Amino acid sequence: MTTLARWARAEWGALFATVRGPLAERRWCAVPMAVTAVCLTALLHLVHHQAWGYRFVQDVGGVRAADPLWAALLRTPLSLFVPALDLPVWGALAQILLVFGLAELCLGWWRTLVIAYVATLAGTLYARLGIWLGPGSPLGLPASDRWVVDAGPSAAVVGLAVFLGWRYRAWVTASVVVVAMVVEVALKENLAGKEHLAAIVAVLVLCAVVEPRQRRSRDRAGSGSGAPPIQS
Repeated sequence: MTTLARWARAEWGALFATVRGPLAERRWCAVPMAVTAVCLTALLHLVHHQAWGYRFVQDVGGVRAADPLWAALLRTPLSLFVPALDLPVWGALAQILLVFGLAELCLGWWRTLVIAYVATLAGTLYARLGIWLGPGSPLGLPASDRWVVDAGPSAAVVGLAVFLGWRYRAWVTASVVVVAMVVEVALKENLAGKEHLAAIVAVLVLCAVVEPRQRRSRDRAGSGSGAPPIQS
């Protein structure tokens, strides 16, 4: 076995062992939530680009810091599936299928949605905090960002990727995701990039809360070969 193969096995072996069986047995039927999320995102994208549909999608899933908080909270769940207009939709669909699919296999569909929502909500609330702090603060945002639509599915994808990296001890993968988001903010400081960082912080806090139980599960397993999958 080559050095690269040994590294890949150490990095992704536990994750691969968890997803291999269900995918081999059921294929796409093993990830119904992820497939539904892809279809919903594609549908919203198509509607969003229609003259009659743009306002509808914004009203049900477009979140801005300028919106009343109650309206933003009502729209946040659906905002997970409203792709950014300035990015290719195929990229968002591929990310959702891959990351949501892996998370659904490893964590179950409802835990996947909870973590995705926590990550997205963290970005939404950060936008309001950042605008309140103002551009003079290191964590602040310019007032003009109150009219920018939130990050959409990308914050959820980033959050889930970091959580899976922690859950299955894929430290390099999780670190690459975090570093990439930091570099994104450093090179192109925008609301979406900072919302991604807020999502990462929220998920890391969630990981710290879950870690004691995770450690007890590993101790009971006794093998140290990787975390057992969470059953849905």
